[in-house]
Amino acid sequence: MANDPARGRPILEWAQNREQREGLRPRDAALLITIVWLLAIVVFGVVEALVDPKTFPSAWLGMWWALQTVTTVGYGDVVPVGTAGRIIATFLLLGGLAFLTVIIAMITSGFVSRYQRQAIAAGDDPYLHGIEQVSLELKEVRAELQSLRRADQP
Repeated sequence: MANDPARGRPILEWAQNREQREGLRPRDAALLITIVWLLAIVVFGVVEALVDPKTFPSAWLGMWWALQTVTTVGYGDVVPVGTAGRIIATFLLLGGLAFLTVIIAMITSGFVSRYQRQAIAAGDDPYLHGIEQVSLELKEVRAELQSLRRADQP
């Protein structure tokens, strides 16, 4: 059972099935990203405790440091001292920044989508108004072009 390659697959299979049926919704993506990063915090915390046991005498302290690092809080109360620990920290920092960027983008996208749905439901679709404006201007340009053609003809 310890070497069973299918153990970690339920989440991956769920995500693939969900994406094929309905497309992956932002909420599903956020859940998946959060689960992955929670696991990363545990793994990086344990690895840091194994790599630098002097600074991180327990895995719990390593996970606390990993949580601070992923969330970019970084109190500075515990920091890796060795080269291997700093390399691990680099990957965790970069991943944490990417994690926060994706979460912020998804939240913003949700607000924009909600505004667009409300605007369309209220009959105030800014895209439709823009297309109507361009259409009116095109009709005016055509009319002016026809009048110029008529003026040029003897």
